[in-house]
Amino acid sequence: MDNRLQTGMVLNIQPYSLHDGPGIRTTVFLKGCSLRCKWCCNPESIHPEPELAYNPQKCIGMEACGACMDVCPETALFRVPPHDKIHINWDLCTNCGQCLDVCPSGALYLFGKEMTVEQVLAEVEQDRAFYSESGGGLSISGGDCLCQPRFTASLLQESHRRGMNTAIETAANVPWKAMERVLPHVDTVFHDIKIMDPVRHRKWVGVENGNILRNFKRAYEAFPEKRFLARSPVIPGVNDTEEHVRAVLDFILPHGNVTGYELLPYHRLGETKYGFLGRIYRLRDFKPPPKKTMERLQTIVNRAFEKRGKGKNGGGRPCGLKKSNG
Repeated sequence: MDNRLQTGMVLNIQPYSLHDGPGIRTTVFLKGCSLRCKWCCNPESIHPEPELAYNPQKCIGMEACGACMDVCPETALFRVPPHDKIHINWDLCTNCGQCLDVCPSGALYLFGKEMTVEQVLAEVEQDRAFYSESGGGLSISGGDCLCQPRFTASLLQESHRRGMNTAIETAANVPWKAMERVLPHVDTVFHDIKIMDPVRHRKWVGVENGNILRNFKRAYEAFPEKRFLARSPVIPGVNDTEEHVRAVLDFILPHGNVTGYELLPYHRLGETKYGFLGRIYRLRDFKPPPKKTMERLQTIVNRAFEKRGKGKNGGGRPCGLKKSNG
């Protein structure tokens, strides 16, 4: 099949991204993730298919409308008197989308849209002038873009053919063949190392980390020409310790093509979206890590890369703190 006709499930296309690779970039967010991080700030990206979302603040109510209830084939929409606005029985909803066309206020909408490589790049290339001037390009995130390896590889390959720099963000909890298909077409790989301890990883992320760490190590060795940057979202009480940071450094520093380690402070900016999807946010009592904690951990990272830079493995450099967690 022509790469340009390959289709994938796209969540969002975000122009003018500054933290997803060198220069000014456009980041394409794909649907689908094999992890279940309790702190996930993009819950709408987890499931691979389109999902209905409902913002009750935009709903104009049954008295003025109520059209969505008339068209729902599963009777998943209902009213609870004396409240005028609709409610959704999420167990009955099949995400068919029939209610979207009759909702005048946009209170009901879908997360996720099937697009071809050509359709995605038609949007991405609108800002191509910025890429050439800044050294930027295309980044693919998620969810986890390696959960759609065929589409991701086609999108990256076509981007390279058109002269664009490429980057991906991944947690790599996928079969090795997915990485093997995608990485030849990537310039920079941002990869998450959330928790090093396998038991705690299962508790907070939903799976053990053996497959993830094996994939990373194999990728470092199989693709020595690629640039890898490790990332950890720093979650208070979960992995905000020197022990975790030093364990990650021990894992990545022997590999000279891992050129940085970014610490991303936990935030709660995605909490509202859980309600839009009919889900419960489990970390309501968690707060962002204190600035002093982030600075202390970053100092450990900086010193480790400086020390490596003076040794035979050289070429590494630390990465600073970012504004949000991945």
